Amino acid sequence: MKLVAPFALATMACLPAGQPPVPAFDATRAFEDLRQIVAIGPRPAGSPAAQRTRDYITRQLSAAGLTAEEQSFEARTPLGPTRMVNLRVSLPGRNASGRRLIIAGHYDTKLFTDQTFVGANDGGSSTAFLIELARALKTRQNALPIEILFLDGEEAVVDWHQGNDHTYGSRHYVAEARKAGTLNQIAAMILVDMIGDRDLEIRRESQSTPWLTEAIWGAAKRLKRREFIDEQVLIEDDHVEFLKAGVPAVDIIDLDYPAWHTPQDTIDNVSPKSLQIVADVLLEALPEIEKRARH
Repeated sequence: MKLVAPFALATMACLPAGQPPVPAFDATRAFEDLRQIVAIGPRPAGSPAAQRTRDYITRQLSAAGLTAEEQSFEARTPLGPTRMVNLRVSLPGRNASGRRLIIAGHYDTKLFTDQTFVGANDGGSSTAFLIELARALKTRQNALPIEILFLDGEEAVVDWHQGNDHTYGSRHYVAEARKAGTLNQIAAMILVDMIGDRDLEIRRESQSTPWLTEAIWGAAKRLKRREFIDEQVLIEDDHVEFLKAGVPAVDIIDLDYPAWHTPQDTIDNVSPKSLQIVADVLLEALPEIEKRARH
């Protein structure tokens, strides 16, 4: 992802109380998933380590009684054709209209040749978070079907500014949905990225769909989570491809992370508490998001 520019913002929505109880998200278990993922080492798209990461995700979901589906494709990168794979798992919902929510994040790490980059926060945190979120939402009475989507190829293979050398998985996913004529079945897309920082500070991403942003920051306000900051930044990330296609989308991301794309992005610089905070806010916001997304 890329930080583009900061903005100031002074308003915040307040949503009605009385939402139903949220399912349990176990940050301790999610953090153990994160440890296992980081132990694989660097996990750039197309690498054997990326395959081992997919195997780990699939095993954990299978142990929870869930089935991961692969969306494999060949990406044209500056280093040549590269096989990439999105993983998705579907959770049922009461609404049978065919529309669904997507909660997504990327599992690949940036390719470096001059340093060892294990991406505990950048790639690891979103992967572990989504695994545990799938476990939690499996027992919830979802108003809409929810798709948990693990995206490949978010990171640039060489340089983000070099053509379209980034967001390979989200671009492919949207292109396939457009080709199949099913874009209108995606009610909304929620992206999580770099959410494990010990010093968590999540600002509103300025391109994100306003009603989704308001739902999430309103939930944070109700929970008194000051880690969700009432200020805007412009960030290019996997959600942009969905926005371009007309799909409501929001990016939950903390890019104010000193270890970003450095060898210091290790398990010591991330925290289960941060994963729990993001989960609590997202699960608190989910009923409002479902209500808006049904129409």
